Amino acid sequence: MTQDTMKKTMSQDVKALFIPTLAMIVIVVAANILVQHPIHFFGLADHLTWGGLTYPISFLITDLTNRHFGPDRARKVVVAGFFIGVILSFALATPRIALASGLAFLFGQLLDIGVFNRLRRLSWWRAPLIGSVVGSAVDTALFFSIAFYGIEAMSVPVQFFGAITMPLWVSLGTTDFLVKVAIALVALLPYGALLKVVTPVEDTRTQPSA
Repeated sequence: MTQDTMKKTMSQDVKALFIPTLAMIVIVVAANILVQHPIHFFGLADHLTWGGLTYPISFLITDLTNRHFGPDRARKVVVAGFFIGVILSFALATPRIALASGLAFLFGQLLDIGVFNRLRRLSWWRAPLIGSVVGSAVDTALFFSIAFYGIEAMSVPVQFFGAITMPLWVSLGTTDFLVKVAIALVALLPYGALLKVVTPVEDTRTQPSA
């Protein structure tokens, strides 16, 4: 590949991936700020933060990008979101949360991309749902253990919806994962609605050039 071809390819990637990358950065930074604020409604303060409602949207962005551009470009969006999002998060959140978020985001999203790519030729809903759930499990486990394990204020015992007693950070992480699964199910609605607009990468490769 010549230098001119490489520059052209990079320019095309920047233009094509600008919107998904920007959306990813906004979601990551917002989630890192909102994860520090519990939801004080319906008795959810010990179970869920506002970040838990925000962050799962990142999996929808990744899956749509993967569907339309393929796994290689989806990984570029994730890596860009990782670096820029972490840098901004260090300024807007605590360093420990920024680091935990970055590592959890990177591993969770890359796993989502891999699972999605393996399942992309099956029924339309399988790849985004299974990829998001598997990625969310890894993301949640990494984030809450790195961000909050050993912190006294986050380790106080709480009742998990009156069933069992567990540390606060475990309660938040468990509910966070359940919410991510629920949002992954709901996200199938916009994903399905966009199937004709966001064409699969196999179709975009076969379209004749203008």
